[in-house]
Amino acid sequence: MTTDTLKKDIAKQTPKKKILSIVKTVLLYGLMFVVIYTAVNWWRQPVMPANPQLQLMDYQGQAVDLTALSHEQPTLVYFWGTWCSVCSFTSPTINKLAAANNYPVVTIAVQSGSNQELQNYLTEKDFKFTTVNDQEGYIFDDWQGQVTPSYVILKDGEMTQGLTGIQPLWSLKLRLWLSSIF
Repeated sequence: MTTDTLKKDIAKQTPKKKILSIVKTVLLYGLMFVVIYTAVNWWRQPVMPANPQLQLMDYQGQAVDLTALSHEQPTLVYFWGTWCSVCSFTSPTINKLAAANNYPVVTIAVQSGSNQELQNYLTEKDFKFTTVNDQEGYIFDDWQGQVTPSYVILKDGEMTQGLTGIQPLWSLKLRLWLSSIF
């Protein structure tokens, strides 16, 4: 086929065919994105340790029992860091979810400084969520965490879901609700 013939064929396409072609292309690339994103998210998600430490202390010295919280209803555990640029986008969402008080939310600040530095950061950002200070990153390592932000949903002391990256509020609420049903 010559270049002139190809140009004529393209010119003959009706607007409807052009739109259909664009829609097919967008759907194909969208599907490819979803498949790749899901695969990468699955690969990078935290993994529940064989003997997880679920009785923790927050940075203020208050006991946090993830097992007890997750027996009442699904509990979101959010791994993040004050140094994490993506977390600066996701933490306000977690703060909203925690403030709604529909589900327990416990955050684990990974290698984010001393308790005082963490408190200053939380105060500056007006974050009110329960936070455990994982100064050395041992808790995150125990969960085989690879990236921040990472999320774990616990139900009855067991992990039902793990995910990473930017998660919209509706997605987290949906996942928590689904964990409460199944």
